Amino acid sequence: MHCPRCGQQQVSDEMKFCSRCGLPISGLAEWVAGGGVPATNAAVKKISAGSPRRKGIRLGAKVMFLSGVLLPVFLAISLAVDEGGPMILPVLVFFVGLTIMLYSRLFREDIPSFESDLAQTSRLAAVSEASALPPASNIPIHNAVDFARQRVRTNELAQRPSVTEHTTKLLDQE
Repeated sequence: MHCPRCGQQQVSDEMKFCSRCGLPISGLAEWVAGGGVPATNAAVKKISAGSPRRKGIRLGAKVMFLSGVLLPVFLAISLAVDEGGPMILPVLVFFVGLTIMLYSRLFREDIPSFESDLAQTSRLAAVSEASALPPASNIPIHNAVDFARQRVRTNELAQRPSVTEHTTKLLDQE
């Protein structure tokens, strides 16, 4: 496979970025097979069950269900005491659940929490230049003498002493 931007031949088809220019090429085969149209994946989930709106609606429904469970218990308590006061709690819990549900439905955004990796890699047309690797850069060498001064000479680096050097010196002294 060749990079469409710079023409660099890639080592394998599993590479995600071009090794020369940094273009994301992970979905290039699907893009070419689709005739230049980004491939769509049926497994893409735009809105998952984890979006804030759906979480809030589910929480509201759970609280409303709890009020339905509490209703017979507090109805029995209310009949035993012969007063209607204990019935306030299940009604209050029901309206709290309804409020949570309505708030989530009206004011929370339905933002998808994730998209599958295949959907992200197959949308080559939507990939911006900012997500690509930076282009390769070459630093021109104006003078070979300056280059020799900048290079680190490894033979001049201090060598770390050996682990057995101290023991060897002690044996030599005996």
